[in-house]
This record gives sequence, structure tokens and C-alpha cells, in this order.
Amino acid sequence: MTRCALALIAASVFAGAADAQTVQRNFPATALRGEIAFGQPPAIKLNGEDARLAPGSRIRATNNLLQMSGALVGQTATVNYTLDPTGLVLDVWLLSDDERARQPWPRTLKDAQSWRFDPVAQIWTPR
Repeated sequence: MTRCALALIAASVFAGAADAQTVQRNFPATALRGEIAFGQPPAIKLNGEDARLAPGSRIRATNNLLQMSGALVGQTATVNYTLDPTGLVLDVWLLSDDERARQPWPRTLKDAQSWRFDPVAQIWTPR
């Protein structure tokens, strides 16, 4: 009985420590930064312009868990996102305060093509 109690206490301590950790996310070089407003799926506004989520799009919260677009209707957020080949929004990462502070980050394809990206440090450098 004592061993079981100790095992439960140890498990809860480790579980709490895992929840408290900050998730370090690595974004692809194709990710752009923008402001998103979620409408009725798949409709969104991206940087004030009408846009659509791609079929099979993935939205990740700040804890990196998947979010359903229907649960975000009416919300706005600063995000990193990627586009599919047809221009639909494919991947969306809702950014934490630390991730938003990581500047500069390209907001247009033109910027991304002319800047240099360090995927390890997750830093963009305008050339």
C-alpha cells in the first residue's frame, strides 16, 4: 500500500513538471507571420483579407495541441502559418508571447524569399 502511494505521488509530481514545461516549437522556413480572425470554418480573415483554411488544415495552440477551427470562431490571434500550393492556409500555429517577440519574422512571401532563415535558432535575418 505504501509503495502504491509513493508511486502515485511520484507520478503526479512528474506529470505536473511536464505540464509546466514550455514547448519549444520549430517553425518551417515557409511559415509567415500574420493576424488571423476565425470565422465559420473554413472562412478566416488573414491580415484583414478574406482567406480559407485548406481541407486537412492543422491549427496548433500555444501548447502545440491541435485545435478545431470551429472552437475558435470569433477569436483573433497572431499566428505563424503556411500556405498550400493553391494558396489556402494549411498550417496555423497560435503564438505564445515569447514566440510573438521573436522578431523579425516575414509577413510576405517576398520577405521570406529575400531573408535568410536559421532553422536551428529559429531566427530570420534580412539580407
